[in-house]
Amino acid sequence: MTAGTASPEADRRFMALALSLGRRGMGRTWPNPAVGCVIVKDGRIVGRGVTADGGRPHAEVVALAQAGDAARGATAYVTLEPCAHHGQTPPCTDALIAAGVARVVAPLPDNDPRVSGKGFALLEAAGIAVEQGVLGDVAARDHRGFFLRAEQGRPWVTLKLAGSLDGRIATATGQSRWITGPEARRMVHGMRARHDAVMVGAGTARADDPSLTVRDMGVDRQPVRVVVSRHLDLPLMSKLARTALQVPVWLCHGPGAASERMAAWTGVGAELLPCNVQGGQLEPRAVLTQIGRRGITRVFCEGGGALAASLLDADLVDELIVFTAGLAIGAEGLPAIGALGLGSLDAAPRYRLRETRAVGPDVMHRWGRAG
Repeated sequence: MTAGTASPEADRRFMALALSLGRRGMGRTWPNPAVGCVIVKDGRIVGRGVTADGGRPHAEVVALAQAGDAARGATAYVTLEPCAHHGQTPPCTDALIAAGVARVVAPLPDNDPRVSGKGFALLEAAGIAVEQGVLGDVAARDHRGFFLRAEQGRPWVTLKLAGSLDGRIATATGQSRWITGPEARRMVHGMRARHDAVMVGAGTARADDPSLTVRDMGVDRQPVRVVVSRHLDLPLMSKLARTALQVPVWLCHGPGAASERMAAWTGVGAELLPCNVQGGQLEPRAVLTQIGRRGITRVFCEGGGALAASLLDADLVDELIVFTAGLAIGAEGLPAIGALGLGSLDAAPRYRLRETRAVGPDVMHRWGRAG
């Protein structure tokens, strides 16, 4: 077997490694995709790379730098079509060609019109063998936020709910700490870390005074914290306000927000994002479009009930993660999802079960779109 060829099994193995490297960048590389790259020569790995924080340098450049002269005649396994346009840095196609790689294996093309198909074409024109489709289904899942933002202008939305057996997230008095156990809460922190932004509604921000940061996991790059608040009626002595200069806080608000509140939040370091109002509340697609324009590709929504209902009603929830604890609160408790105004089951949002897992004393269900 020469440096320019490999068995299908080896291709899948090295691509799986490149994909696992790419996942390490999730939540850290936006607006760019979290790409992984592995350089292999004569069956030996000579370079590895993942897109750096903030999206530069790209994974291919990192891996090629590690490989050095060993990249000549090698195979590059890249988890997305190498870029072919001049942005903040030169194209990765140029770097691969200059390094003298013999073969590039990628799972699928980039859907960015500046790149799509052009990267592969440039490599082939330079005499580099290109193979597509290796673990393409896995890569499509990993890059779904990047693809969705390019196609629809909004990020991938994961809605997380944590409640009792009867779907309550708090008692009638508002007590909610802690319904789920420490294992579930730690898993949630890991999920936050793999998203570009964490989002909550104004009611949750007022009631819980959350930090919305990733804690106790050694994370040095925090997700953006987004609060959806039509009137900006949020406490200025909150944890979010006190830490806005250290970790970004974006506030999505309506056109009628009081100017003094806007000035106060700007003064503590928050960024204000004006959004349209529809039916007495912020239009959810406008909210997602606003944060998408700023580069967010994956957002982790943690409620509350009104925000969850608005996203579900607008068919904007791409993935639903539900943690269920073994306790009952009763009908007087606060529901995990607010009113949807459904007149029939046919109109109810439907999801398909993807995963069930015990997490300490709780159960986690992961649901995807039924289609």
